[in-house]
Amino acid sequence: MTEPTAAVPNAPEPDELAATAPTTADESAASVAPTAADGGEPADSGPTPAIIVLTEEALKPVDVDKIIALHEEESPTYRVLVPADTDRNLLSSFLNHLSLFEMREALESLRPVDRVEAHADADTALSRTLAEFESHSVVATGEITADDPMPTLVEEVARLGAQEVVVVTEPHAVEDTFHTDWASRAREALGVPVLHMYAGDWRLG
Repeated sequence: MTEPTAAVPNAPEPDELAATAPTTADESAASVAPTAADGGEPADSGPTPAIIVLTEEALKPVDVDKIIALHEEESPTYRVLVPADTDRNLLSSFLNHLSLFEMREALESLRPVDRVEAHADADTALSRTLAEFESHSVVATGEITADDPMPTLVEEVARLGAQEVVVVTEPHAVEDTFHTDWASRAREALGVPVLHMYAGDWRLG
């Protein structure tokens, strides 16, 4: 007479093994990681590029159109610097106007500079320029600098990691000839491209 044997459980089918098998780390991560299609956060595209604009007067619509067109597809932010011209070189200003046959402006440039008026003019130029940028639906901020804008310009390029500087001035015969203008000085001091534009037209300095 044989002894009864214990009941042996049925072996699981292959499909059941596949359903209960542990997943790998990569498969687990894939099952829970959100994707852009599932509404997850898209990959970081990097910081927004910054352009610094140094101008001695309020920019006109043609000036702003020209500047924005340079990097329109990159949608950069703009930082506007306007120096308060409280310590103008009278002789240089006189010769600049004289070279352009601007006789009335040449004579007026020989008058002593009113510091309060110079600050007010810079503030007005900054406000109008920022308003012009804002009318193009771009982000723009700014500040008034000292008579020599170079120290502030160097600081702002480093602080913002600016990719380019745009200098907008009237033609200055003396400074442009001897390369003492803002754009020439900026090219020597900075490691970024510097574009010099003349206000109100399409010529480059």
